[in-house]
Amino acid sequence: MDTHQTSSLLFGLAAMVVLARLLGVLAQRLGQPAVIGEVLAGIALGPTLFNGAVTEALFPENIRPLLAALAAIGVAIFMFIVGFEWDPAMIRGSGGLAASVSFSSILLPFSLGMLLALYLMDDYGTGDRTPFMLFMGIAMSITAFPVLARILTDRRMSRSPLGVLALACASIDDVLAWTLLAGVVAVSGSAGEEQWRIILAVPYLLAMLFVVRPLLNGFAASRPEVRLTPSVFVFVLAGLLVSAAATEWVGLHYIFGAFLFGVILPRAGVEQLRDQVQDRLGQLNGTLLLPVFFLVAGLHVDLSDLGTSGLGALLLILLVAIGGKFLGAFVAARLNRMPVRQSAALATLMNTRGLTELIVLNVGLQMGFLGQDLYSLMVVMAVVTTAMAGPLLTWLVGHPGQDDDRLRVKSLNQDSMADSAR
Repeated sequence: MDTHQTSSLLFGLAAMVVLARLLGVLAQRLGQPAVIGEVLAGIALGPTLFNGAVTEALFPENIRPLLAALAAIGVAIFMFIVGFEWDPAMIRGSGGLAASVSFSSILLPFSLGMLLALYLMDDYGTGDRTPFMLFMGIAMSITAFPVLARILTDRRMSRSPLGVLALACASIDDVLAWTLLAGVVAVSGSAGEEQWRIILAVPYLLAMLFVVRPLLNGFAASRPEVRLTPSVFVFVLAGLLVSAAATEWVGLHYIFGAFLFGVILPRAGVEQLRDQVQDRLGQLNGTLLLPVFFLVAGLHVDLSDLGTSGLGALLLILLVAIGGKFLGAFVAARLNRMPVRQSAALATLMNTRGLTELIVLNVGLQMGFLGQDLYSLMVVMAVVTTAMAGPLLTWLVGHPGQDDDRLRVKSLNQDSMADSAR
């Protein structure tokens, strides 16, 4: 790096961090998740506005590979935290209700997404029909567990029956979606001549689950008060990076390795350590590295030439994404005898896509499943489906914290849910 590259990189990072924070705070003041403002910050600095003049001035071509590298680290850390926060106990405690809602809210949008891919193939296809169809199905099926959890926390609903059920459903959705995506990446042949390495993913997964995880659990059990010392922090950070590198090397994407390392870390007796890891990694990642990811994602979004056909495709994408996810969750909830309003609230929450959708879309762009035009439209879909969750929830269950007793007793009809879960 020469002096010009260094100064351009640092100045561009400063601009992105500040803008992401400002728009994130503005989004929160408007009752939206901060990620909405942060994504819009990335799009604002991309080529959509002012014919790309801002992009060229702040982020010249010679520093974009450096930005992409920082963004990759940010995504790896984020996926690790998602895996670290994933709690199988939520699934076990929700009975069959969460499982049926989750499967239905994935199956219907997945099927509709594949049909939509057939329709869009001529204008937006990338040449290989099967991976394109499968990827579009997955992209329509995503629910963003972290964003959903944040919405529920902000609305003081995370411990309500509806909130607990929504978290359980989103948790199952996450696992199913990542598994499906890993399968599509594995069979797509994107690794080229090194495709044979994909067979190593199975022994790697088994080793992590049945060798590394028991060893880590044994270590945690022998030290009931593990603190986040510099050595422990280095181990966690190195572990997630090595695991991410391993899955990238075998032909999967690095996000799967980072997520897997978070999943296998001990859960019992290390609550303080988990909080410390999440705080230390999460704060730096959310303040610096994830805004860089939003920027890199925004650099690929160009809506300046969106014509009538593009607008029509966008409306169709929104219809399939919102309708498929909503109907899938709503019908399953109603079949389990949930009240209509709470079934609609649950279906609304399952439509939250947020950052998780952006990560999936960037995987699709990198692997060649998506072209830039369709990628741009899908990013708009991710923003719209996340932004609509708050207003719809307010309409369905009231303002945050309002009438908590009504939410818990009258509206949710907890007894009906409990009977269904059995």
